[in-house]
Amino acid sequence: MGMSITGKNHVAGRPSAEGNHAFHATDPRTGVRLDPAFVQATQTEVAGACHAARMAFEVERRRSGADRARLLDAIATRIEALGETLIERATAETGLPGARLQGERGRTTGQLRMFAALLRDGSWVDARIDRAQPERSPVPRPDLRRMLVGIGPVAVFGASNFPLAFSVAGGDTASALAAGCPVVCKAHPAHPGTSELVATAIAEAIAETGFHPGMFSLLHGIEPDVSLELVCHPAIQAVGFTGSLRAGRALYDAASARPQPIPVFAEMGSTNPVFVLPGALAERADTIATGLVSSVTLGSGQFCTNPGLVFGIAGTGLDRFAAAAGQAVSASPALTMLHDGIKAAYASGISRWTATTGVRTLGQGASTDPASATVAQAAMLMADARTFIGNPHLHEEIFGPVSLVVEAEDRETLLDAARRLEGNLTATVHGTPDDLARFADLVALLETRVGRLIFNGYPTGVEVCPAMTHGGPWPATTDARSTSVGTAAIFRFARPVTWQGFPEDRLPPELRDANPLGIRRLIDGVSTTDPV
Repeated sequence: MGMSITGKNHVAGRPSAEGNHAFHATDPRTGVRLDPAFVQATQTEVAGACHAARMAFEVERRRSGADRARLLDAIATRIEALGETLIERATAETGLPGARLQGERGRTTGQLRMFAALLRDGSWVDARIDRAQPERSPVPRPDLRRMLVGIGPVAVFGASNFPLAFSVAGGDTASALAAGCPVVCKAHPAHPGTSELVATAIAEAIAETGFHPGMFSLLHGIEPDVSLELVCHPAIQAVGFTGSLRAGRALYDAASARPQPIPVFAEMGSTNPVFVLPGALAERADTIATGLVSSVTLGSGQFCTNPGLVFGIAGTGLDRFAAAAGQAVSASPALTMLHDGIKAAYASGISRWTATTGVRTLGQGASTDPASATVAQAAMLMADARTFIGNPHLHEEIFGPVSLVVEAEDRETLLDAARRLEGNLTATVHGTPDDLARFADLVALLETRVGRLIFNGYPTGVEVCPAMTHGGPWPATTDARSTSVGTAAIFRFARPVTWQGFPEDRLPPELRDANPLGIRRLIDGVSTTDPV
């Protein structure tokens, strides 16, 4: 399917280019500017998209789950129909290989269809019915019926490192639409053409399934004003974001300062610590080290689950691990990063770490051309626990292919270092069954710091499934109670409503006596699919 890229915003199903500020995408592999120019959204276009989203929510909020499932399925089909046009443009804008992007497209369409299946089942609304007890003394109980409903229009911000699965039609958009919430998406300026192609597919699916065109809009912008105007518009009721701590905090602060504060579900930064325990080091130090380096350099280290810190207890096992990790990273080729801003931040972070007294280099990948704005050199560094504890900047994420090995002199020092960790998306433990028993207190501590605990694996690779938690305490996310991956992501964009004493014919189908949708409900405290 061929499709031209116009460089325009998409406001409720129509192309719009009212502004006079334009920018281009750049191929990070070559530095070549890509056509066309993309027109930054004006304040009027932002307001128009938000107003259309509010109108769509009023019109469509009672649409059935089956209708919304058809929309999600149609979006997935339309994205697939873009074919190589989408893959070629995404490759040009990100430098990511075609095979990686094909897999990411499959993940994108797969999660859309996953939410469609959730909607067809229907039980996600958590329907609860407590029947009236008019004879109860001293106070009769009224009939009470509760379920989840969509929260309202959602602002979604595309991520730089996942141009498909965490961007225009990614998990935030899929879960918001599944909850019945219109989406106004701010495209990431590093891949605006990819974003426009996907936005066109979404708009076509909306028209095909008969939804209000305000269910989706796409806005371009390279200045922060567009993002802040979007978050501060009174029609927007929630925000989904994946990106840096600095940008996420700015959006969070803006949303909190509104006359009506709204929730921001931002995934921002994570060092994803790995703990290599003594038994595992004795058995397979070399194997763990090479696996770790593969995880660190995967995708040029540009995953939010990249393992940036490794902890172990001093001894011959950790010595072997450090030597093997240094050797493995030294074999890494030069790595192309997504854009020059990410490369500059990576280089600055590496310089700051290596300038810290007590930090030494175990190994570095192939050297890079100093003139290159996007090519990076992988690195494996090492410091003792006292250096780590005494230098809080070593606790911060460097987004890219680097990891710091922290050597603790004993078990208590290891635990002390672990206590200094802030919130993270993941923590990994490599160990034996005996290690797990001896370090049960470490595992219990890590449970308080992360959203996902991994045993004898690596954190890169986030399975899209109902049991996945992709979230964690601050600063990994702004809300540790939620996930941005898996079916539970829908709960971010829903809120409970209780109907008290309503006649049967005025209740949503999910709460009617006959249970016409056949969903699972809690009736007088008992979970059942039976009618009332």
